Amino acid sequence: MRKQNLKLRSTVTIAMLSSIAFLLMMLDFPLPWFPVFLKIDFSDVPALIAAITMGPVAGIIVELIKNILDWLFKGAPTGVPVGHMANFVTGILFILPTYYFYKKFKTIPGLAVGLAVGTFVMSIGMSILNYFVFLPMYTYFLGWGSFDMYETIVLGILPFNIIKGIIILTVAILLFRTMKTWIDKQQSTYLSLK
Repeated sequence: MRKQNLKLRSTVTIAMLSSIAFLLMMLDFPLPWFPVFLKIDFSDVPALIAAITMGPVAGIIVELIKNILDWLFKGAPTGVPVGHMANFVTGILFILPTYYFYKKFKTIPGLAVGLAVGTFVMSIGMSILNYFVFLPMYTYFLGWGSFDMYETIVLGILPFNIIKGIIILTVAILLFRTMKTWIDKQQSTYLSLK
């Protein structure tokens, strides 16, 4: 019975964190000096909380649901949710390394190292994926003319993702400092039955 209650509770928690992530995703904002399609939002923080408290699958589900909801509500300029797919992959590349570091070192410094590694993995991974997958998809679906993809990635996407990671790292550490006791309790509740 306890396992059934915990499953229901985790489903409700994932739904709640997905809703919060979706709302945070709608509050995105651009950074000066970067292309307008690159925007900062804090929607990866609820996914990170889900991953750390309930495991990596919960974080991935939150990333997926928030992107589906955003696509349904905002649509996509290409008709195909290329940006949402990129956001989903970006979130996974960020939260999974952070989760694995925090799992090994359950301290704020361990979280900080995990977030730094997550920022690095996300920045490099998305630079490669944008070069080979996402920018060619945008070019195809939007009918963009030729442009220097290498320059776009090196001067736009890579530094943007590093700055985004640093901003989320700062917010996450401040949040986790105040929520550490609750997070540890949730983590022991959810992960003890796995």
